[in-house]
Amino acid sequence: MVDRRSLGSWLEGPPSDENTWPGKRLGRPKSGPGSIGRVGPRLGAIIIDWTVASVISYGFFGGSATATLAVFAIEQILLVGLLGYSIGHRVFSLQVQRMDGRAAGFLPALVRSVLLCVVIPAVVFDADQRGLHDRAMGTVLVKVRHKR
Repeated sequence: MVDRRSLGSWLEGPPSDENTWPGKRLGRPKSGPGSIGRVGPRLGAIIIDWTVASVISYGFFGGSATATLAVFAIEQILLVGLLGYSIGHRVFSLQVQRMDGRAAGFLPALVRSVLLCVVIPAVVFDADQRGLHDRAMGTVLVKVRHKR
């Protein structure tokens, strides 16, 4: 039988523990450079990247959905592969890194981007806020300080 106490504890969400945060198990700090990129900035970054891809697609390919997806994938592969971040990541001071802190590289960027385009792997994530696409390639999206 479900009583009010059981329902109340479920509605309050998981227990809050000041000694636990996304990325702690990975050796990442709670906040600041090197900490896990949170959902808000990640969402903002993907909106920027999709907008850039859409503008390019409308300008050169008449706005085809397939062209938009292809431009988005190419942007992710090239920029994350070369720099470790896309345009949206850069705006929100995020970087895709390997677990040892190095930039992702081309193979992880390629596989990660393909999985990102499938969408499901990106929206299913673990307690460390790593999507399946990041887990598959041993990468993590973290906050960084960019030199200005």
